[in-house]
Amino acid sequence: MLNRPFVRSATLAAPLLAALLLAGCASTEGIAPTAQLTRPQQLGLQPVQTAFPKTDWWAAFHDPELDRLFATALTDNPSLQVAQARLEQARAQVQGAGSALKPKLGAAVSSTRQQFSNNYIYGPYGSNWYYDNSALLQGSWELDFFGKNRQTLQAAIGEAHAAAAQEQAARVLLAANVASAYVNLARLIAIQNVLQQTLQQREHMLKLVQDRVRAGLETTVQEKQALAEVPQIRLQIDQTAVQITQARNLLAALTGQGPQATATLAPQLATLPTMNLPDTLPASLIGRRADIVAARWQVEAALHGVKAARAAFYPDVNLTAFAGFSALGFSQWLTGGSQTLGVGPALTLPIFEGGALRAQLRGKSAQADAAIAQYNGTLVDAVHEVADAIAARQSIGQQIAQQQQALDAAQDALRLVDQRYKAGLSNYLTVLTVESSVLKLQQAGVDLKAQALADDVALIRALGGGYNAPKMPEQVPAKSS
Repeated sequence: MLNRPFVRSATLAAPLLAALLLAGCASTEGIAPTAQLTRPQQLGLQPVQTAFPKTDWWAAFHDPELDRLFATALTDNPSLQVAQARLEQARAQVQGAGSALKPKLGAAVSSTRQQFSNNYIYGPYGSNWYYDNSALLQGSWELDFFGKNRQTLQAAIGEAHAAAAQEQAARVLLAANVASAYVNLARLIAIQNVLQQTLQQREHMLKLVQDRVRAGLETTVQEKQALAEVPQIRLQIDQTAVQITQARNLLAALTGQGPQATATLAPQLATLPTMNLPDTLPASLIGRRADIVAARWQVEAALHGVKAARAAFYPDVNLTAFAGFSALGFSQWLTGGSQTLGVGPALTLPIFEGGALRAQLRGKSAQADAAIAQYNGTLVDAVHEVADAIAARQSIGQQIAQQQQALDAAQDALRLVDQRYKAGLSNYLTVLTVESSVLKLQQAGVDLKAQALADDVALIRALGGGYNAPKMPEQVPAKSS
C-alpha cells in the first residue's frame, strides 16, 4: 500500500510533469543569434603595455582657468545631466526586474452589496440582498524554475552597466569638446595678435610707399597695392574678433552658462604645452573606451534577453496563499467562524499562442545580432580613430619642426636686412617686405601649435579620455546560451 506522503508528492508532481511534456509543443529549434564578436587581435591590437591618459588629463595643461571650466562643465552641462538621468532610469529597471524574484504580499478589503441568484450556490439566500465582505492578506511567489526572471534581471543589469559606460562616454566627449574649444579660442587670440602686428607693419609700409611716390621713387601702382592690403588685414581682424566671440559663447554653452561667464576669457596659446602620448594600438583599448564598454554590455544584455525569451517557452510555477476573513453581512465578518485561508501551486503553460513565443525569441535573437554588429562597428571605429589620431600627431610634429626652421631662416634674413638698412645699404621697404614673411610664418606657427594641441585632445579622447572599465564581461561566442 502506498504511503500518503508518496501519494501527495505524486499528486503534485503529475501536473508539473504533464506541463513539461506539453511544453514540447512549442519549440525553440533553429532560432539563435548568429553574429560573432570581433576580437581585438583581428584588428591588429597588440597585448602591449601603454600609458593611457589620466582621469584628469587636462591638468597637464597647467591652466587654472581651464580647470575651472572643466569643473563647471562636468557639473552643469545639460547633455551630461541627460546621460546621468538615463543611468538612474536603468538602475531603476534593475530594481524592477529583481522584484520578480521575490515573494509578493498584499492586502485586499472589499464590501459588495449584492442580490444573490435563486439558481446559484446561495439557494437559501436567493433573491435577497446582502453585503459580501472580505479582508484578506494575499501572497504569491514565482519560483522561476527555468530562469526567465533571472535572465531578465541579468539583461537589465547589462543595460545598467551600458548606461553607466555611456554616461562616462558623455563625460569624455564633453571634456574633449571643452578642451578643443579652449584651444581654438587661444588660437584665435594668438592670430588676432599677429594680425595686429601685421596691420601696423602694413600701415607703416603704406606710409613709406606714399612718401616714395611723392618723391618720384615709386609709381602709383605700388601705392594702390599697399592701399589694398591695409583694409584686407582690417577685415581679417574683424572676422577674427567675431570668431573669438563665438568661441567664447561655445565654451559658455559647453559649461552650461550664459555668454557673460566667458566674455573676458583670453587663454594664451604659448603657455599651453603639448603632451607625450602613446603611439601604439594596445588590446587593452577595449577596456579604456567607454563607448566600446557600453556596446559590449549591450551585447551581454541582449544575450540574456534571448535566454529569457527561450525560458518563456516553459511553464511558470507560482505559489499562492491567502488568509483573512470572509462573510455575508457585517455581524460576524471579523469573528473566528469567518476565517479563511488557502495555499497551493499555480501553473501557467503556453500551449498554443499562434507563434507569438517563436516570434519573440526570433526578435530577441535579431536584437542580439544587432548588438553584436554594433559592438563590432564601435570597435572598428575606435581603432580607426586612434590610428588616425596617432598619424596626425606624428605628422604635426614634423610640420612644426619644418615651420620653425623656416621661421628661424626668415628671422635671420630680417636681422641681416635690418643691419643693411641701418648701414645705409638697403631701403626700409625691403625690411618691411622681409618682415611680412616673418609675420606669415608666425601665423603659420600659431596654426600648427593649435593643431598639435587639438591632435593631442583628439588622441586623448580616442584612447578613452582617462576612462577605465571597472569590469568587463568576457569575450564569448555569440551562439552560447
